[in-house]
Amino acid sequence: MKKSLIKEDLDRVISYILKPELENKDKKQIVDDAIVNFNHYVNPGWLKYRKSVSTNAAFVEWRDEGEHFYDVYGQDFIDCLGGFGIFMCGHRNPEILKVVKAQLEHQALHSQELVDPLRGYLAKILAAITPGDLQYCFFTNGGAEANEMALKLARIASGGQWFISTVNGFHGKSMGAISVGGKGTYRVPYNPMVQQVQHVEYGNADAIRAAVHNLQQVGEKVAAVILEPIQGEAGVIIPPKGYLQEVRRICDEYKVFLILDEIQTGMGRTGTMFRCEAENVVPDIMSYGKAFGGGIMPITGIIARPHLWIKQLQDNPWILGSPTFGGNPLCCSAALATIKYMMEHNIPQQAKEKGAYFKDGLQKVADDYPQVIQEIRGIGLMMGVEFFSCELGYETAKELFARHVMTAGTLVNAKTIRFEPSATISYEDIDKVMIKFREAIDATNKCFFLREKIG
Repeated sequence: MKKSLIKEDLDRVISYILKPELENKDKKQIVDDAIVNFNHYVNPGWLKYRKSVSTNAAFVEWRDEGEHFYDVYGQDFIDCLGGFGIFMCGHRNPEILKVVKAQLEHQALHSQELVDPLRGYLAKILAAITPGDLQYCFFTNGGAEANEMALKLARIASGGQWFISTVNGFHGKSMGAISVGGKGTYRVPYNPMVQQVQHVEYGNADAIRAAVHNLQQVGEKVAAVILEPIQGEAGVIIPPKGYLQEVRRICDEYKVFLILDEIQTGMGRTGTMFRCEAENVVPDIMSYGKAFGGGIMPITGIIARPHLWIKQLQDNPWILGSPTFGGNPLCCSAALATIKYMMEHNIPQQAKEKGAYFKDGLQKVADDYPQVIQEIRGIGLMMGVEFFSCELGYETAKELFARHVMTAGTLVNAKTIRFEPSATISYEDIDKVMIKFREAIDATNKCFFLREKIG
């Protein structure tokens, strides 16, 4: 591409960003450009994949606010996907946004060499709001990166090599994270994985005990057990009551670390600030993310108990990792403002109460369509609707999107579709979603009934 054309493109795109309102010709151009750019410069499969939600693969989102997002033409959608758990405080929460803007005015990124105070403040606050004696923090950029740090910390602090994970667990898509993940779809293309990982049935503490015991019996050293307190990508799978407590006991008995992946369940999503609090369990390492940046900035990380921060990690602070943008001032300002907002507005309690109301509404629809919906499950604002087939789920997601409600499936299918709206969603919007959900289920039911009748 000639330099003159590059400059022309840059000037045009930046003008879109700077304009308070787009002109009609701009809107069409942005949509047309999006199709070409994704097909030729992002991934030609992306638009095809998006059709799992909408027959209009060229839908382009442009603006967001509260519990809603808008396309370039101003169409209003209620967001019940929540960026897979990001928007606990809504989109562009004004109280969080003003703090981030203020921070941006005097510093965005840090030198990497000097002490940046916001990282220290955030670590101190996080140690105060997490359970037990969790204390030392390491900040990263994405969920997979956080779990990579958790795995590395467990190995270096324990001297062990093995990890026990669960079937259908999800911890990200980098090599270490995907190795402890339990879904073949994500693993097979990259085999062989990082070795010394054993997968067991989720929700079965005896299986974890047997795995750890057998490995130790043959002279292998287990570094950690890694779990989601609720499996998100597997379809919002809730383990039996007492499961986490029993796993904690097993880890203590065999002297292995417990890593809890709270990236999706944490920050108030399930009715407590972190899900492990509901069972009075303190992990050795906990990862967090998604909603941690208030839906405005990307920030994730881990927090660990003091005894894991061994002398080797103190002698060389960079041996665990050195993410260039991890814990930068702008992201830390967002996380600090998010925690403040969550505490002042009791976001976990809102999630608990609104989640119960939302789930009750979903269940009422499910009761009327037992031939379509297999089960409603969830805790707080982490809910899953399981259908009798992927096709029923896909059709329902499309019907909801056609009615301007965003949801999505789990584990690259839609046998279960998730509802993870923000805790700031109004009861009025929940009621609107329930009306649209009933309409979508009814349309799906009629569509498949007609197909069967014709067939």
